[in-house]
Amino acid sequence: MSGVRAATRTGMVSYLDFEKPVAELEAKVEELRAVAAKGGAVSIGEELTKLETKAAKALADLYRELTPWQKTLVARHPQRPRFLDFVKGLITEFTPLAGDRQFAEDAAIVGGFGRFRGEPVCVIGQEKGNDTKSRLEHNFGMARPEGYRKAVRLMELADRFDLPVLCLVDTAGAFPGVDAEERGQAEAIARSTDASLALGVPNVAVVVGEGGSGGAVAIASCNRVIMLENAIYTVASPEASASILWRDSGRAQDAATNMKITAQDLLRFGIIDTIVSEPVGGAHRDPGAAIESTGAAIATAFAALGGLSRDELRAARAEKFLAMGRKAL
Repeated sequence: MSGVRAATRTGMVSYLDFEKPVAELEAKVEELRAVAAKGGAVSIGEELTKLETKAAKALADLYRELTPWQKTLVARHPQRPRFLDFVKGLITEFTPLAGDRQFAEDAAIVGGFGRFRGEPVCVIGQEKGNDTKSRLEHNFGMARPEGYRKAVRLMELADRFDLPVLCLVDTAGAFPGVDAEERGQAEAIARSTDASLALGVPNVAVVVGEGGSGGAVAIASCNRVIMLENAIYTVASPEASASILWRDSGRAQDAATNMKITAQDLLRFGIIDTIVSEPVGGAHRDPGAAIESTGAAIATAFAALGGLSRDELRAARAEKFLAMGRKAL
């Protein structure tokens, strides 16, 4: 992540290292705007328009050809909309529920009930936080066993009251700490995955940022899996995979390329069902537009599942996951 930040018409933007050429152009645009606002020469308007066009084209060209590693960096962008941003933009009357009724509350997974486009729904997802305080509070979206047991509790409640389940995925993976392992991390992830697969109500998952390993699958084993255009979904982070394969985390870019973790690759392999286009430059440049597009994709997914019985929903979900790997690579 580059330390470069600049004010644009969409607010303060943090630029990634590969965006430096765009950062320089947009910085010049802002300088010209400042001069124009102070009553600069008449000819500055034409120059400003040309520079704005050049900067917009440079950004569009850059994002049209992103590598898997660059998409990984975009998926991790600190200004990318998080779970609570999506809830605020898409869910009304949201009432969060806390605790797993066994050990404790885990703020890495947030869940509750609300209304999506007027209809009641259960919403579950990882919250990474958007500043130092909230990131520590939510443990960077990495859940402990009690987080997954809370997710199971909410899924079972939704199933009992015949409410659809919406899961928003954004995690580097489940928390790998000793305390999590002592309390049965693997078992909790397995039970959450099982609960998701066993639901008799429609469930839809959206990978909005990172979809990391079992920490993501635990709530993403759904009838429909949607991904944002620049999100990633992977069995392990590129850095971890590089360490395992080559004993060198510095080869994360190679791992990202070889693992096929982008939405485009995963759609081709039948792992996901839909890709949601992001604003040019990533969801962090226009969170409102990204959230609106995501809402439209969610509505379409739920509409397609609305006429299925409980048994049909389970059977379709099972067939979807059993079919993975059958498709030729």
